[in-house]
This record gives sequence, C-alpha cells and structure tokens, in this order.
Amino acid sequence: MAATASGPLAGVRVVELAGIGPGPFAAMLLADLGADVVRIDRPGGAGLAIDPACDLTNRNKRSVVIDLKAADGAARVLELVDRADILIEGYRPGVAERLGVGPAPCHARNPKLVYGRMTGWGQQGPLADRAGHDIAYIAVTGTLGMIGSAEGPPAIPANLLGDYAGGSLYLVVGVLAALQHARADGGNGQVVDAAIVDGAAHLGTMIHGMLAAGVWQDRRGANLLDGGCPFYGTYRTSDGAYMAVGALEEQFYDEFTGLLGVTGDVPARNDPARWAELRTVVADRFATRTRAEWTTVFQGSDACVAPVLSLREAPEHPHIAARGTFVEHSGMTQPAPAPRFSATPGSIRRGPAGPGADTAEVARDWDVPGIVAAPEKPEKENR
Repeated sequence: MAATASGPLAGVRVVELAGIGPGPFAAMLLADLGADVVRIDRPGGAGLAIDPACDLTNRNKRSVVIDLKAADGAARVLELVDRADILIEGYRPGVAERLGVGPAPCHARNPKLVYGRMTGWGQQGPLADRAGHDIAYIAVTGTLGMIGSAEGPPAIPANLLGDYAGGSLYLVVGVLAALQHARADGGNGQVVDAAIVDGAAHLGTMIHGMLAAGVWQDRRGANLLDGGCPFYGTYRTSDGAYMAVGALEEQFYDEFTGLLGVTGDVPARNDPARWAELRTVVADRFATRTRAEWTTVFQGSDACVAPVLSLREAPEHPHIAARGTFVEHSGMTQPAPAPRFSATPGSIRRGPAGPGADTAEVARDWDVPGIVAAPEKPEKENR
C-alpha cells in the first residue's frame, strides 16, 4: 500500500461493493481503524453528485473498477473475495445474487467470509424490495416522530440518525462481531443483515423503557429529552445565534440558573405544568446577550451549557481543537478517526480513492492479477 496501515484492524481485508450512504460510511470506519478496504466501483461511478476527490467516505480506501454486468465481472470480484475477511454490499435484496456475488458463491469460494448486507428495509418484509431513504426508515420506526417541537412538524436530522447511526454503525458492529465468531469458530463465516429500520428502532431502547414506565409521553416536545423540558433545549441569543442547555440534574440546574441570572419567583423545575412559563423566563434572559457573551459566562462551569456552532465553526472550538477532533488532510478539514486507541491508533493514511485509481496496486498486494483484465461491454440489466 502507499501508506502503512495502522489501527486495531490492520491486516483485515474488506471488499466493498460501491454504493451510497451507509455502506460507504461503514467501510470508511473500518478503513479508519486500519482495515485494507478495496472499493469495487462500477463504470461511471456510484452516483453521488459530488467530486470524488471530496467524497471523504472514500478516504483510506483503494479502488478498482469492475463491471459486474460484464461476463467476467463476478469472477473478478470473487478473486478478491478469496482473499477477503469481510464483504459489504448495499444492493436491494436479490441484486447481488443476480450479479453472481451473493452469499452462496462468495461462501463457496471463501467459507470464512463475513458477508455484510446494508439496506434500509432489510432482507425480508413487505417493503424489502421497495426504494427508500433515511427519512422513510426513521419515520416508520417512530424515531422521526420524536424529534422537533410540539407545535411544528418533525425535525429532519440530516441523514445522521438513520443512515449512519441506525445503519452504518450497526453494520460495523455486526461484521466485527461476526469476524470474531468466524475466527473463534475455526473459520465459519456468516451473513449480517443490517437494516436501518432495525438499527433506528434499537436506538430508541431507553425511550421505549421510559414509555413503558409511564415517564415518557408518546408525542414530541413534551418530555425530558425532546425539547419539552425548559432546561434541556436551545435558546436564541441577541445576535440570532443559539445556546444549548442540558442542565438536567439539580446541582447543574442550580449552577445554570445562577449564572444565567434567573432570580425571584420562577416556576419550579419539577413542575411540568409550568414548564412553558419557565421556558419563557429562560428565553428572555438568553435574549439579552450574544452567543459569545453567554459562552464566556458559562465557560469553566458545570452548568452544562454550550454554544451551538456551525460545521465551519466547530473545528475552532477550544476543546475540539485541543483534542484534534478535526484534522486537515488532502486539502480538506474533516473529522479525525474515532474512537481512539492507546496502543493501535487509527489514522488518515490517504485521501478519497478515485474510481479505479488503485487497480494495479491492489492486484499486486492481494495477488489477484485477474482484476486488471479489460472490462467487457456491459449487458443491459435492470439493477
């Protein structure tokens, strides 16, 4: 490789069948942790409408281009599968099988392979064959309905909650658990079905427990952690910016109200019937100063208050900067690998892989000369 792999997954080989969204992010996380990830790009690219040089989910990977619709496409992929520990694909159910790279032919070639499947709806169920995106998956699990104010529509959390939290992270946990099992079990691989609907629902486990206990209302903007509580939310400052407040415990609340300057006869924090009144008092105080001024007021305290920063502002926050949470690489500011390891730290070794840029290098390192064969003209197929 162009750069020596580091991280706890150094030596693990991953084949990623190119897609968009949670699959590439999961493969990036494995690569950040040291895995040798080879992305199999299709001719013409994966369809993400940004410059490939800026697609940070392809960092730390290498790319080869293989046309899976060509007569020799599946055979060329299976050469890599022979030498891989993990494969990740994000097609609709049945597509990988039609292309000749489903679990059966892969396990016939490599019984120890962990075959990771990333979808929104899962491999079975009435919607398994239907198209979808993050917003639909979190909608039907009840997750989206929890987010936002009581008066307004559900707030859309970009695609972080479904694609990446409910999808990518569960896929990574799944394939690493299956890899551990395969190695402990003498080489028996398996299929990991990671569905965003499953992961997004699972993320709400604590909330479902609170609902069962009668301490969570099944509507948004009415609970302790969803903006209903006046001491767990965001407030506009005099310059149009926002501060975030999370003073849940009483000792933190007392410090918060003291520094905020809330005095006199105000509604009690433990009286939900008067939370709206208390929110007005807090909002009025925050509106008297700028975000920078309030940041200074709460700096160094245990009031659990922080400024709400933009994507461009975040890397400059003193704590974030001191930890090196963001780094510069390939001319771009980007999040550093996470989590951190004391003995085997991850790193950004190379920028986003250009489609097909590493074919010769991968053929040499993985000893698969067949992958450099000239692709044939693709046959028409409805993928």
